[in-house]
Amino acid sequence: MRFTTTPLSGVMVLELEPREDERGFFARAFDVNEFKEHGLNPRIVQANLSHNLRRGTVRGLHYQRPPFAEAKHIRCIRGGAFMAVVDLRPESATHLRHTTVELHEGDQRSLYVAEGCAVGLQALEDVTELLYNVSEFYTPEAEGGLRYDDPAFGIEWPLPMTTISEKDAAWPHLGLTPARP
Repeated sequence: MRFTTTPLSGVMVLELEPREDERGFFARAFDVNEFKEHGLNPRIVQANLSHNLRRGTVRGLHYQRPPFAEAKHIRCIRGGAFMAVVDLRPESATHLRHTTVELHEGDQRSLYVAEGCAVGLQALEDVTELLYNVSEFYTPEAEGGLRYDDPAFGIEWPLPMTTISEKDAAWPHLGLTPARP
């Protein structure tokens, strides 16, 4: 696997290094030792599937508060998704900044999101599915969220929002000064 940093510490794009032949290819999609070598949390306790019916659907921005903060390793297995990550770690040099990454079925890329970051997605195609491997169990009382359209972050979603849950639409704005361009 190839590990590429993003502007946010602890948020990386991982690319498969396939070995191809006439059958197709084979590649490692996860390796505990390589995760550790790159300072990533290799613990996986739960796998979640996000199935999104409509292009433009927005989910998030989601996170879990300590002591249940979770790292996420996300791969698009069908369709395409625009991923947005916001750094919520107060001690981080990139606190309250964001980065975005597109993931598409078959692009052989995944996104690693460190504990203490919120992540959201927008489906770029009808019937988009993402597989999330997470380092902590879902804990409802530790769940948190940010509004996808909070001007404090300045996230430029590529499509008009078509579908969002009542819960995600109700997350509050932080009330901070809008993000720098």
